[in-house]
Amino acid sequence: MTEARPDEIAWRPDEATRRRARLTHFLEFCKLESFEQMYRRSIEDVAWFTDALLRYLEIPFDPPYARVVDLSRGIAWPRWCVGGGLNITRCLDAQALARGSQPAVLWEGEEGATRSLTYAELARDVSRCAAGLRALGLKPGDAIGLHLPMVPETAIALLAIGRIGGIAVPLFSGYGPQAIETRLNDVQASALFMSDGFPRRGKLVSSGDAAQEALSRCPSVKFAIHVSRANAERSTVPLSPFAALRAGSGEGTGVRWSDLLEKGQGGSEAEATAAEDPLLILYTSGTTGQPKGILHTHCGFPVKSAQDMTFGADVGPGDRILWVTDIGWMMGPWLIYGSIILGATMVFYDGAPDYPGPGRLWSTLSRHRVSVAGISPTLVRTLMAADALPGPEDDLSSLRIFAATGEPWNPDPWWWLFDKVGGRRVPLINYSGGTECSGGILMSNPLLPIKPCAFAAPCPGIAADVVDEAGQPVRGEVGELVIRQPWIGMARGFWKAPERYLETYWSRWPDTWVHGDWARLDEDGQWFILGRSDDTLKVSGKRVGPAEVESVLVAHPSVAEAAVVGVPDDLRGTAMIAFCVPRAGHAAGEKLSGELADLVGRELGKPLRPGRVVFIAALPKTRNAKVMRRLIRAAYLNEDPGDTSALENPGALAEIREAAVGRSA
Repeated sequence: MTEARPDEIAWRPDEATRRRARLTHFLEFCKLESFEQMYRRSIEDVAWFTDALLRYLEIPFDPPYARVVDLSRGIAWPRWCVGGGLNITRCLDAQALARGSQPAVLWEGEEGATRSLTYAELARDVSRCAAGLRALGLKPGDAIGLHLPMVPETAIALLAIGRIGGIAVPLFSGYGPQAIETRLNDVQASALFMSDGFPRRGKLVSSGDAAQEALSRCPSVKFAIHVSRANAERSTVPLSPFAALRAGSGEGTGVRWSDLLEKGQGGSEAEATAAEDPLLILYTSGTTGQPKGILHTHCGFPVKSAQDMTFGADVGPGDRILWVTDIGWMMGPWLIYGSIILGATMVFYDGAPDYPGPGRLWSTLSRHRVSVAGISPTLVRTLMAADALPGPEDDLSSLRIFAATGEPWNPDPWWWLFDKVGGRRVPLINYSGGTECSGGILMSNPLLPIKPCAFAAPCPGIAADVVDEAGQPVRGEVGELVIRQPWIGMARGFWKAPERYLETYWSRWPDTWVHGDWARLDEDGQWFILGRSDDTLKVSGKRVGPAEVESVLVAHPSVAEAAVVGVPDDLRGTAMIAFCVPRAGHAAGEKLSGELADLVGRELGKPLRPGRVVFIAALPKTRNAKVMRRLIRAAYLNEDPGDTSALENPGALAEIREAAVGRSA
């Protein structure tokens, strides 16, 4: 493979690219001459930048905000767009008037079915869905779950929840019943959008069965709204009272999607919400405790989504953007909100992107004339392993940008995509941030040169830095990625857990957001992400906390204790290895190992199934009983474990090293 040195620029924008770039338009809007000038001002005067961004995006406030940001409660708790009224779905109303016949949603299913909605049709159906929700008695502040594949109804439902002033709670479509139950009960959800099932690799995933089981243990949920996935064989999910198993809690009501829209035939105006009213709770996992519900508002997550989509991925009116994602990953809502604010066309592909053959992604991009394609390094590794290059029938001439997020790159797949697929014509816009940020901390863009695997700059408005153990800036060496100023997309805390939020992000150094990534800033100003600095795992681009997986394992009658770590994997980036201590009298072996792995896959979703389950006599712990996952990982990889003086039972590491011999993960 032909490639440059790691420190060599791989791509530079030509003059036509610079002229076309949405960032260039924004610089003209601000009467500034360069990205560097704009970026510096954006972090030195956050209020100026945010106000300029809101005006550039034409966000429809009513009434207008009196003040951009109020920091009187401190940098961790800013109030944005003070006094402003905003229901973000009014952006859809404006786009329906401006570009009613333009496609808003293009959808393709794994089985080959296609559907489309124009902006006028999307606005109509969102209004009807909102009216239907109101007819059921759902109201502002109600939390409503979304356990759906990426179908047009998913976009409609997400926007309709916001339109009535509700709080959307997206759930990964592959979640098992325990993961669904945990999240719905945490927010005391009033309703759930659910699907009967969807195809993956030619087989039916009965997602409705998992939702049905979860609902039997979710007493707050009054309505289950059933979306029948196009051309999917019906599963066993009944359209009937779903709470029959709830002891003494009464029964919920099943509602068909078509009936919901019929109830809302007359449509519905957007609720008069405040700019900082809750819009979205996105769940992410940490190293300990329950999954964290990240709270976002009408003027937060959608605005940051649109900012990154237009400045980094260069999306504007009429562009078609496909992102291989799920509604339960932040990139699902990101794609929907960003597209409607910008007047772009969101392209959904609902299926395995390499099925029925490894070239499926390229044919999908060709068929829908996609401008911007969002993918993950894991997917690219899979396609590269299959040597799945576009065929002569795949016309990718409409493609202007590849964008990628989810995990760090390694060079070979980066170069394969840039060189062999994109022909060095299509820049690879690297993107990294998180659910808590509403998108990116770092993101390349079409105005700056790009190095392999690197990020050309921080996102405008993000005062990113790399610091050492004392919190001091470092250059040319690995340190913690931090942010030193507030930004409009930042989390409004964890749902009902403000102290946990402060402890997670704001407790290490004063007035400094610590993101939990290792990073490096080189002498040319290019940024590199080197992985998580905590124990949180990212498996195939999906983040999961060890505690959530371990909870499933120890619920099995044969398991006394469990610890989960991530190890490097050529295909998925990270493979999950589970270490289990069997209960006395329970035999460990291959049968139990497979049973436990299947249990995790069933409860949390197939992508989170451990790559290997290892049985050991004891977990390495400190004297205060803290399990040392860092040392487990080091022992399994035969790396230097560093200081082990805090261990109560250092002999446990030797057993882990022995178990690693001949490992197949």
